[in-house]
Amino acid sequence: MIDVNVYLHRWPFRRVPGDEPEALVAKLRAAGVTQAWCGSFDALLHRDIAAVNSRLAVECRKFGPGFLEPFGAVNPTLPDWQDDIRRCQETHSMKGIRLHPNYHGYKLDDPRVVELLSAAAARKLLVQIAVTMEDERTQHPLVQVPHVDLAPLVAQLESLTALRVVVLNAFRGAKVDVVDKLASSRRAWFEIATKENVAGVEALVQQVGHERVLFGSYAPLFIHESAVWKLRESPLGGGQLEAIQTGNARQLIGAA
Repeated sequence: MIDVNVYLHRWPFRRVPGDEPEALVAKLRAAGVTQAWCGSFDALLHRDIAAVNSRLAVECRKFGPGFLEPFGAVNPTLPDWQDDIRRCQETHSMKGIRLHPNYHGYKLDDPRVVELLSAAAARKLLVQIAVTMEDERTQHPLVQVPHVDLAPLVAQLESLTALRVVVLNAFRGAKVDVVDKLASSRRAWFEIATKENVAGVEALVQQVGHERVLFGSYAPLFIHESAVWKLRESPLGGGQLEAIQTGNARQLIGAA
């Protein structure tokens, strides 16, 4: 099982079980995870992104070599973000980057985003975009953060043919028609952490095809078992389960 939506470090607004790396790695391994793609919660509010990414890379090597796969943050509103992309690949040997447009205060139609996505595509880096980090009903009153509008990404995938995007935490904020358009590009993938309702994963497979679906838990903020049970209660046939749990992610990370 490859979990494409995991975070290290501390959620800024409260402690959560498993927010120490040793405990998180033990939990994921016990659940059958063989690789976890990790971002850093520090990336949400820290301005020194280079230091955030360096800590992430060091801790992935220390606590889960070959198991924790770091995905560095890039914030195009900060100076010298181009060097952050370079360091992610050249210094830290990362296979991808993770973006948080809503926490960093930009929209996906910002010209700087087009430049960022073009740079990532040129380097063959996977790009993960987090649509939502916390249910809007539980957000701190001084930190009200909207969902990311994915609509501009449709045109960007059309123009940047080497770009590959993994959408995280999509299903509270993404519109159905936008998900359909992104899926039809065949260069966008969706993980299941925020997919709710009975047989929700089956419904997602019917909507976008099992080739576009990845396993993601959003651990440790979400309970990892929740994502596992979403797979179990959806009747997935043939090679669909293997593709969602492992095959699609392995193919993506192998191409990076």
